[in-house]
Amino acid sequence: MSPTETSERPEFDRDVVIVGGGPAGCSAGVFTARYGLDTVVFDRGRSSIQRCAFLENYLGFPAGIDVETLYDLMHDHAEEAGCDVVADLVESVEPLDDGGEPRGFVVRTQEGRTVTARRVVAAARYDGEYMRGLNDEDAMFETHEHDGETHEHFDKSYADEDGTTPVEGLYVAAPYETGYQASMAAGRGARVGITVVEDARRDRGVPEALANHYDWMRRERELTEEWADRDRWREYIHDRVPDDHGLDEEQLVEMREREIDRRFETYLDDDEVDRRTRRGQRRLLEHVDDDAVLAAARRIEAERSASEADD
Repeated sequence: MSPTETSERPEFDRDVVIVGGGPAGCSAGVFTARYGLDTVVFDRGRSSIQRCAFLENYLGFPAGIDVETLYDLMHDHAEEAGCDVVADLVESVEPLDDGGEPRGFVVRTQEGRTVTARRVVAAARYDGEYMRGLNDEDAMFETHEHDGETHEHFDKSYADEDGTTPVEGLYVAAPYETGYQASMAAGRGARVGITVVEDARRDRGVPEALANHYDWMRRERELTEEWADRDRWREYIHDRVPDDHGLDEEQLVEMREREIDRRFETYLDDDEVDRRTRRGQRRLLEHVDDDAVLAAARRIEAERSASEADD
């Protein structure tokens, strides 16, 4: 797991609420939770992907994968990253009033939960009805005529490509414009998750020139002598911090050292790469049918015995 930081703002129950636990929602949650944002995913258990009989075009599964196993894998991944995945239906997202100014959100669920959050990611496609209580409702929904009747639907072009919307702190990850394939939904969720992290970084005082977020691990041997020196990173950050950064000296030093720590922690030595590789394989086995695992083990043992006999 990549380095994490403390929760964004203590006055909210959560940093991020994600509505929808399908490919888009779980993908977004992996990125936000790995960064350290306190994230909950509400999944009503009726994701669009669950209407598929069998998934044959999701990259990484050469013979396809049944939807139930993929769903379990997605939720397992989100939880491993740090998300809480809650089986509940979000009924409304409303602005949290702060002295007359909306700031953050109140999320209410079918089972009576009330959660406040700094940011909300809409990753469920069920017509956006749960967003009816937001201040920009008129712009969110569009009307059209069909068979002499007027219908109203969530405007698929309401959100920008990165998921941001005119409502501060509200993001749309549901793949309205990118297409409805599961892989497209996962990609859309990843893009929105990164957007949320980058906005959180800006709020924490990270200058625009450093706000971009990269979530990948590198091999330690790629860290050259120059960049293995913390002072070189201090120079790098200093050169990119604008004069009007708005931080006092203590805040500036804290931000800078936190950034350096985060960058160094993305480099793994060979032993750690091997450890994570083995653990990753074991975690995948937890989702494979036991009979298939036993059959494979018997086949491997038979092949080894035959090889030893030949020797």
